[in-house]
Amino acid sequence: MDYSLLLNWGKDHALMVVAVVITLVLIYHYVIERDKAVKLSKKYRNSIFEAQSRIFLNATQYLIEGNKDLAIKEFLNAVDLNRETIDTYFALGGLFRSNGEIEKAISIHRSLIARESISESTRLQALKELALDFDKGGFVDKAIETYKDVLKINRDQQDVIQSLCRIYEDIEDWDQAYNYRIMLSKVGQENQSETISHILVQKAKALFDQGQFKACAEELEDAFRFAPSVSAKILRLRLFLVLGKMEDANGVLLELLKEHPMYATFIFVSLEAFNDTLSQKDDYRERLGQLKEYFLALNDHDLMSSPSVVLSKIRLLKDLHKNGDAFDLLDHWMKNHGHSDVLKVEYIKILIEVGKTEEALHHTKSLLSNLHNSLTRHYCSQCGYNSDEIFWRCPQCHNWETIQFRWKV
Repeated sequence: MDYSLLLNWGKDHALMVVAVVITLVLIYHYVIERDKAVKLSKKYRNSIFEAQSRIFLNATQYLIEGNKDLAIKEFLNAVDLNRETIDTYFALGGLFRSNGEIEKAISIHRSLIARESISESTRLQALKELALDFDKGGFVDKAIETYKDVLKINRDQQDVIQSLCRIYEDIEDWDQAYNYRIMLSKVGQENQSETISHILVQKAKALFDQGQFKACAEELEDAFRFAPSVSAKILRLRLFLVLGKMEDANGVLLELLKEHPMYATFIFVSLEAFNDTLSQKDDYRERLGQLKEYFLALNDHDLMSSPSVVLSKIRLLKDLHKNGDAFDLLDHWMKNHGHSDVLKVEYIKILIEVGKTEEALHHTKSLLSNLHNSLTRHYCSQCGYNSDEIFWRCPQCHNWETIQFRWKV
């Protein structure tokens, strides 16, 4: 090799050689420092992870103990430690909401929505949480608006649609309640026909109260197309009474009693309650009296085996001051059945009224051992809510047609 040529080339390109050497040195130091930085970053991240794990463990323990305030403090510590941990914000917002600190929950979820760096799925979750905040705080209009914003992003949010159904049913906006129940029937697995029928009955009832009987009948037809609910049949019975269609009214009553004998007294209580809202009260009262006479004349064997049907007849007869007929009916039933505490009480009352006190005392002694006093006439079969008032939709658990009956002793 000719070293002289290489030396001469080096002299001519000395500046370039120096530049290359310096560049290689800088690259070497950059690589070394980067490796150190990666190790340091990993170590730092591990320390943060360990600290957050301890915080979440403490928060979980406090939640198990029911101490929400201390759990909130722990989650606040987690936020201070790392403000990029989105799950911490969601946990903290949910805790604030469950603790009744609605404004703080709203503030947290709004701050998440305002972030530009979060994913669309995270933004959607934050929007749902914000809607829950408004809902829990009683900000009905804002809750509705925010739930609808969620559906604009994703219309298949079943829990959001259910929340809108509940709100509109609570505020008795039956048109919107109907619309969202229809929407729920398309995205959910549960059959909504029964509930939609009840909602249409509520719409029909509003029309009835306004004297718009033709429109009421049309809404009722729609209700029956979804489901022949008990509330729909009772309102149809009421409509027939108002219109003077007694044969149709008798047919509906018999159908109701055949299918739901336990509703016997409930039906007449409902019809009496409707009586007070009518403008043509005298005509309605007369026709209701005719319906009662038809009911009292029924002597169907299957119907007469129902304690509820018998009890209804007894009370109607007593209201008509036909105590002798009431006694004969109940005395016959007690001798052939005699397994209802409520009917035993009625029997004792009638025995006293007709002067048979010794016999009344005898039956009283046998009754006291297993008599259960009840405080209300009605209760919800789902959640146990109690009320003397008639309710098709439970005010506590919001389920439809869960009403059950017990009789005050």
